[in-house]
Amino acid sequence: MSSTCAVPSRLLIADDQPDLIDALRLLLKDQSIEVSAVCSPEAALAAIAANSFDLLLMDLNYTGDTTSGREGFDLLSRVQAVDSMLPVIVMTGWGSVDLAVEAMRRGVRDFVQKPWDNHQLLATLRNEIDEGRARRQRIALERRELEEARRIQRKLLPSVLPQLSGCELAASWQPASGVGGDCYDAIPFGRTRLGISIADVVGKGIPAALLMSNLQAAVRAFATGAALPAEICHQVNRILCGHIAEGRFISFFYCLFDEEVSLLTYANAGHYPPVLVHKDGQVERLGVGGAVLGVFPDGAYEQGQTTLCEGDRLVLYTDGITEVTNAAEEEFGEARLVDLVVENRACSAPALQARLAETVSQFSNDRFVDDATLIVLAID
Repeated sequence: MSSTCAVPSRLLIADDQPDLIDALRLLLKDQSIEVSAVCSPEAALAAIAANSFDLLLMDLNYTGDTTSGREGFDLLSRVQAVDSMLPVIVMTGWGSVDLAVEAMRRGVRDFVQKPWDNHQLLATLRNEIDEGRARRQRIALERRELEEARRIQRKLLPSVLPQLSGCELAASWQPASGVGGDCYDAIPFGRTRLGISIADVVGKGIPAALLMSNLQAAVRAFATGAALPAEICHQVNRILCGHIAEGRFISFFYCLFDEEVSLLTYANAGHYPPVLVHKDGQVERLGVGGAVLGVFPDGAYEQGQTTLCEGDRLVLYTDGITEVTNAAEEEFGEARLVDLVVENRACSAPALQARLAETVSQFSNDRFVDDATLIVLAID
């Protein structure tokens, strides 16, 4: 029996008929395949939990139920919970179209009716073992690549956040799929100026992460202590429009805080307006700017200004925070986020960031379907 790997193939047979198992062993004797056999669903599960197999060939009916396939379908669900990538071929002496359709619907790779044709059965086993091994290798490679991409992406984010003497900064980043399209940055300009950016690339996975890295490099190239946020948006948008795939775009927010004059200058390119909560509980949303990046090459951007005073808290976030849902499919929402910031506005930046992240996690039962990023700036 051929295989995509020099290591002998391993087959597990689950059937309650000893004569049938003996016949299969004889058929597979010279096929370069190691055969293990069990006679009950419980034994099959124990074998799969303890060993690695390339294929499971299982009966649908056991001693407790001889025609409906109920025992086999129950075993199939339990096997998939243990090893979701294990290819399964089912066989039964009570074959029917409905039974075969149900088996395939449940993820079975093929359906064999007893008595079988030896040549056809061998060809089916050979094909499923080779395809199963190739599928495992492909998935393992994808996982390694994804993990490497995640390590690289994390290195692109600030490892240590800069702090000015009169303010405190905290952030968290949680990708939904290993790597993601959210990014943030914090760039110090001398002792009194700090640039902060947050962005959300439409989409997930490696394509979004690559676009995010391009955005971050462009922002770093244009951001200086003298560069105005609106001009940064304009320059970055111009570059991205010539190199972004159709259907992609980026929401982006950039602000420059000058501690000497307590002034925050910002431009919002289609991003969720950050929440500024003043010491007295008054709320301000920072929405002045323009369209998302990467769509309109000649897009113009305005900028806004506001004064940050002692006790103020500025919260920047992506939609993975506000659009996360609970078990009832209710969104966390912006109103709930604003109320939470107001309620906890006396907290330090790390404490407020942790409180917000913990509340969102509890609300969604840690079920994030989109990247979630939080930045908190606290004025001392």
